[in-house]
Amino acid sequence: MSFGTRKGWRPRAFPADHAAATRLREWLREHEGGLDAVGLDFRGADLADGDFSESWFTDAKLAGVMLAETDFYRADMQGADLSGVNLTGASLVRANLDDATLKAAILDGVDLVKASLYSVDASGASFRGTQLLGASLLDVNLCGADLTDATVRENSFTVRLDENAILQGFSGSIFGPIEVLTGGAVWEVGGTDLEQWIRERGGSIEVIPRGECTT
Repeated sequence: MSFGTRKGWRPRAFPADHAAATRLREWLREHEGGLDAVGLDFRGADLADGDFSESWFTDAKLAGVMLAETDFYRADMQGADLSGVNLTGASLVRANLDDATLKAAILDGVDLVKASLYSVDASGASFRGTQLLGASLLDVNLCGADLTDATVRENSFTVRLDENAILQGFSGSIFGPIEVLTGGAVWEVGGTDLEQWIRERGGSIEVIPRGECTT
């Protein structure tokens, strides 16, 4: 039995949850528009290569879902549980990820340009080669995260890092300061001190004082 395709695409595996699987099948038969997946449980699905531009995944359960090479342009993923997802090579340009959980997620090579991440737990997540240009990261937990070769540019970057964060090749410019967790204590680090701290870990970041813009 065929459940339809969307632009020639169909998931490799449907969600285990009946309501989510039914909604996904209905959407596949529709000709246009984003997927309304608010609050649905997509665990167990393989949605790799899918185009979910301007879709609604608010408060959805996506933990462990395969999302490699997907497109979430302008998608609303506020409050979604994305723990342990594989988003390798995905596009999340201008996506709303406020209050989402990205703990231990794989975001290698992801395009997060102009995305919004407010109050996000991304501890232990991998951002290797990720484009974070112009994204807003406010109150984001990046303890233990891997930012190898990630790129930023004039980012709002109110984050928490620790000694386990990997910053090799991390480059660009951010608005500081940030919080650093070390020895059980949290320290606010900004300006040249933050630049030096990142440089000692293999990164190269310009810290722009808040209230100052570059031209």
